[in-house]
Amino acid sequence: MSVTHTDVPVPATIQLTDDCPIRDVLDRVGDKWSVLIVVLLGRRTHRFSELNRAIEGISQRMLTHTLRALARDGLVSRTVHASVPPRVDYELTELGRTLLGPLTALDEWANAHRDDIRAARERHDREAAAT
Repeated sequence: MSVTHTDVPVPATIQLTDDCPIRDVLDRVGDKWSVLIVVLLGRRTHRFSELNRAIEGISQRMLTHTLRALARDGLVSRTVHASVPPRVDYELTELGRTLLGPLTALDEWANAHRDDIRAARERHDREAAAT
């Protein structure tokens, strides 16, 4: 699928500065684990151990760090239940739920253009190897 620059309007409101709101969001969702955690929590509330088992390759330290960052940004809430042993549940906040729409759109775009991207990479690599 070929898209020219005239087919899609470029938002005039994007700030090209260090204080760009898009940079803040991309810093959060652009890391290796945040999107996976948001998607899992979009399905239901999870305990820490459930998230740790569900996300292949994430360390407990990195899961803790990412959950704290998501909570700091207001996307995830943490509820401690007074029980023995203590139980901690994580869930998306209302703000976090609003992120599911854009992530779904990105997922659909990525799936729709996966073959185009792979073909472009192969073409680029062949051309780079020939020079």
